Amino acid sequence: MFFIVALPAFLFFVFGMGDDEAIGSANVAMYVMVSMAAYGAVTATTSVAGAAATEQTMGWGRQIALTPLRPLAFVGVKTAVAMVVAAVPIALIYAIGAATGSRGNAVDWLASAAIAWAGSALFAIYGLAVCLLFKGPNAAGIASGLIVILSFLGNVFTPMSGLILTIGKLTPLYGYAGLARYPLSEGYLPMDAGHDPVWLMLANVVAWTVIFAGLAVWGLRRGRERV
Repeated sequence: MFFIVALPAFLFFVFGMGDDEAIGSANVAMYVMVSMAAYGAVTATTSVAGAAATEQTMGWGRQIALTPLRPLAFVGVKTAVAMVVAAVPIALIYAIGAATGSRGNAVDWLASAAIAWAGSALFAIYGLAVCLLFKGPNAAGIASGLIVILSFLGNVFTPMSGLILTIGKLTPLYGYAGLARYPLSEGYLPMDAGHDPVWLMLANVVAWTVIFAGLAVWGLRRGRERV
């Protein structure tokens, strides 16, 4: 719960709370709030999906293989459970933002929260894929640790520009975070770093969803084939 709720809330207090400078149709405080809520949501979905590592270690994967449940259905069930947990950090961080000066119109609040919540499903699949590929008790830690690195590259923690921004646009969190902030920023980046069209961010999310889902299904099938 510390990494899912407390850490994103702390980062919001440090980097965004009370900053009333305008950005799009909102202020900087809300821009940072949405970013931190998105980070908390993906940490939640990744962590919940990481339970698959423990299940595989205990042989639960082979037990499930004896049932009619297909690999894609298994991935879907894990994603659904993770989505319930992802709503917690979004609700709490938005509540903190509302109480501390985050400002935007009703569409900004509702649309950004909905996108942050729905988009976090991608990282439930990511967490499942990593934990199915890297067997053992450290798999969940690897998945969560990589999220921190991907958050920096994905323009979540601090605005980027130049070569780092170009590289970051190819990483999984970039499209997701950009879509969550789009209702208030309309794709314009801080520090006059440019503009991201919706199709670019959607393409990023779709591409990584396909990649992670494929890896998760492959990892599940590989685990079931082991004796």
